[in-house]
Amino acid sequence: MKKILALILALTMVFALCACGAKEEAPAAAPADSPELVYAVEAGSAGEAVALENGWEVVSVDTQSKALMEVASGTSDAAIIDLLMAGAMIGEGTSYPDMKLGDKLTTEEYGAGCRKGSDLAQYINNVFAECYASGEMQEIAKLYGVQESLVEPPAAVDFEPAADGDVAKIQAAGKLVVGITDFAPMDYKNDAGEWIGFDADMAKIVAEKLGVEVEFIEIDWSNKILELDSGSIDVVWNGMTLTNEVMNAMECTVPYCNNAQVVVLP
Repeated sequence: MKKILALILALTMVFALCACGAKEEAPAAAPADSPELVYAVEAGSAGEAVALENGWEVVSVDTQSKALMEVASGTSDAAIIDLLMAGAMIGEGTSYPDMKLGDKLTTEEYGAGCRKGSDLAQYINNVFAECYASGEMQEIAKLYGVQESLVEPPAAVDFEPAADGDVAKIQAAGKLVVGITDFAPMDYKNDAGEWIGFDADMAKIVAEKLGVEVEFIEIDWSNKILELDSGSIDVVWNGMTLTNEVMNAMECTVPYCNNAQVVVLP
């Protein structure tokens, strides 16, 4: 009987020690893409909008490139950027090999934006249609790794530029002014300091067909609508998400690329 009582007591002590050990165990870490984190976002971007909509803490910076720099320096826990940029900038063989993709937060489409009522948007639509039909658009997309995201545009339509429209004004000025930010693979500089990228190359084609030079101007993305309305640029062409706000404020082209907002983590 004494042996049985001793055995029961010993087992009781073992279970008690195990229970204490379980209580002292460190709590599980929060998920890497938890809304408790601080997210670096581009001011005025779709990434900033989705973060604020979810009530997440954000650090707003000038560009998506700087959002990645925030994560790399450890001043932000994660970034929210465009999927197409993430594909070009993070992972093995890129500028940020130690970063990875987290959750996909949205699905969306890219378009270029002109002043409200501008005939330039339809002109660009026709260039999209012609370049897609010839395969040139697909070749440019392949060059920058966005071929899987390309959207087939509708067929070109009859177009006659208005005498007092933007197309006529651009041709008279001899220059197409394109508002952009540094945003690979859509708009970024090569080693020679020239703007390249899918959007930049397509804008050069539009300028060529208009018979004018192209000028790229870096803008504050949060002021893109003001830049258009003031006449300092003719078109915003920089991987711009076609949000309701954008489409209400601008004359937008048809979508030309699919995209998403994604979380990027160390």
